[in-house]
Amino acid sequence: MKASTIGTALFGVAMAFASMATCSQTTSNFGKRLYDGNCAICHGPKGKGDGPYKSYLTQSPADITVLANNNNGVFPLERVYQVIDGRWEVGAHGPREMPIWGYGYIFKPAEANAESPFEMESSVRARILALIEFIYRLQSK
Repeated sequence: MKASTIGTALFGVAMAFASMATCSQTTSNFGKRLYDGNCAICHGPKGKGDGPYKSYLTQSPADITVLANNNNGVFPLERVYQVIDGRWEVGAHGPREMPIWGYGYIFKPAEANAESPFEMESSVRARILALIEFIYRLQSK
């Protein structure tokens, strides 16, 4: 194999890894922004359940940094997804309309994707998955 071919192949691999790292960083930043805008007010900036609204609530927000620890070391991805999208009812969140961001994720992108419900559904799932990825990174070791 020619040296230029090997060099081109290595360059391609390096670009692929750089692209994945950038995508991961973008997803992480997006998930953090979603968390900061929707969850931190109750769960706190680090997920410990110590957000500024804590004193106004009748039930303390959960420490979401121990979700995996409380589930035998396995992050409960499906349950977290269902809590965020509103399918898993959480007493402290109130009726199924809460958490409001579950439905909010549907209505916010609806304006941008009014002509294509399929794209809207994809947008909602992407937002929820980015948020879950950030919550996953908050887990205590």
